[in-house]
Amino acid sequence: MEHKASTATIVRTVCLALALVNQLLSAGGHSVIPIDNETVNQLVTAGVTIVTAIVNWWYNNSFTEAAIEADKTLERVREKNRS
Repeated sequence: MEHKASTATIVRTVCLALALVNQLLSAGGHSVIPIDNETVNQLVTAGVTIVTAIVNWWYNNSFTEAAIEADKTLERVREKNRS
């Protein structure tokens, strides 16, 4: 049995981690995004964090072996119902 999270799950997780790190650094006074206006920096950082959080909340991110197997079972059922 193969235990591998999908590429989309990994990409969404990495994007969320980057947004959260950027948000924390920005809140600590370190400008990560090279924009002179701090207000724009805060808005961009907050926007990236919000969008990434919503995308991660919306999608089913399967990391455990059982969850990945359940996703495969769901896909087989969906394919069977399409036939």
